[in-house]
Amino acid sequence: MSFEPPPYDPPAFDREPFTASPPASFRPVEKAGVAPPDYHATSIFPEYFQVEKGLWRLVEDSRMDCVVVLEESGTLVVKEFRRLEAGDLVACGRTENGEEGIFVHSEAFGGTLAPSEKFAFRTLISRETSFSIDYDELYALLRFERQNGFILWVAGPAVTFDRDARGALTVLIERGYVHGLLAGNALAVHDIEGALFETALGQELYSKRHVRLGHYRHLDAINAVRDAGSIENAVQNGIVQDGIMRALITRRVPYVLAGSIRDDGPLPGVIADAYEAQDRMRSLARRATTVIAMATQLHAIATGNMIPAYRVVAGYGVRPVYFYSVDMSEFATNKLANRGSLTARSILTNAQDFVVNLERGLR
Repeated sequence: MSFEPPPYDPPAFDREPFTASPPASFRPVEKAGVAPPDYHATSIFPEYFQVEKGLWRLVEDSRMDCVVVLEESGTLVVKEFRRLEAGDLVACGRTENGEEGIFVHSEAFGGTLAPSEKFAFRTLISRETSFSIDYDELYALLRFERQNGFILWVAGPAVTFDRDARGALTVLIERGYVHGLLAGNALAVHDIEGALFETALGQELYSKRHVRLGHYRHLDAINAVRDAGSIENAVQNGIVQDGIMRALITRRVPYVLAGSIRDDGPLPGVIADAYEAQDRMRSLARRATTVIAMATQLHAIATGNMIPAYRVVAGYGVRPVYFYSVDMSEFATNKLANRGSLTARSILTNAQDFVVNLERGLR
């Protein structure tokens, strides 16, 4: 199976109802950090603004739940509320079909096909759903994206709790199927624990046997890295000799470890400031053309809020962004969609089986 991004279907702005649409309204910010009344909040879809009569502009670097600012140069930029400055001109209007000079293009890559029958079984994703074609399509997508896109992984620590899964993700990094990674303190801690002691939370990676004083292992791992000064130093000094973090560092793959109130330690390099972590995550999210969020509900939702359904690529144009949510829980994948990531595709399985199958399928 081969992959080719679907063509982009731009709006016909030279036809009705667009020719009758007024220019969009842009109102100044009066107080820093506070949008004007009736501000327009961005979605995951391509959005166009008529900045002057007959001139519709696409917001190229969008993300959910932000506002659109018109700069003096005529460029449209997306800003979080906390970044608004007094005098910024913010797009206002709550309609989405051109009535106020704003058009949200929800079918940019073709709408969903209507079912062949009015009634059908198994139309929703559940644990009974088969995913064979989803894997095959994902293999084709990742082979394409390895050379033509930016594959961003969002991973929870579950992938480090199994020898084969940890090894499979390491191999995927080494083969170039990971261009960036977003995670928390726990993934790095338990991966490094695996490198030092071949355990995760004191449990042997293969046999799952608990070792004596195993509850100290992850703390010993944190302590060793803190003594080295950084994860990078621990890799370069030969303290960490295998695993996910070592592969990321040796391959120079960018990663962000966003801290949590739950964290032990944490490891050096874990970002404790929530807004700094958000900014660092956005710096990778805005490059992503495919996202794989695996066994990490909160990080998946956070990343989903940063990812639009499209990307404007130099030399190519507008293309879709693919978002995969991998979790054992239907609740977790449904919650992602309910939080606005409407284009996310779900694969219901555990992280270990998913990443091992993925690595084998990409050999």
